[in-house]
Amino acid sequence: MKTLSMSLAAALSVVVLGFASPAVAQNADEIIGLAKAQWAAEDAKKPASESMSTVADSYTEFNPVAPTLVEGKALASTFYEASLKGGDTGLVSEMLNPHVQFYGDTAILTYNYMGMTKDKDGKVSPNLAKSTRVYAKMGGKWMLVHANFGAVVVPN
Repeated sequence: MKTLSMSLAAALSVVVLGFASPAVAQNADEIIGLAKAQWAAEDAKKPASESMSTVADSYTEFNPVAPTLVEGKALASTFYEASLKGGDTGLVSEMLNPHVQFYGDTAILTYNYMGMTKDKDGKVSPNLAKSTRVYAKMGGKWMLVHANFGAVVVPN
């Protein structure tokens, strides 16, 4: 009887995990899609209101350009809008090695970013980062609440 109970429990675990995996994969694809949609809007030079539509008002960010924590969607939007005036054009944005972890209504997306940017003079340069984005489900919608973009130094 004890063996039957253990076998039944093991079989039930396999069934439950089998059904859970597609849901987790689907949610991971949704989180990855949010980052890629933001890149697409930025590469198309969309206004901050559109490119940052899934960014929470309380958003914070570490990036290699700012020496301190960027606090708030409004400040991040100001920097984004200023970058549009610089003349640089995003040519491609790729997410390498994406990994999504879920903790209830929190999702952590980590990945390596590889992009190419063309400046106003036509020079093309790589844009590389080690990235982490933290999303929280707010009002039934995933919102970006924090990001950390670490520069990758390419050896000469």
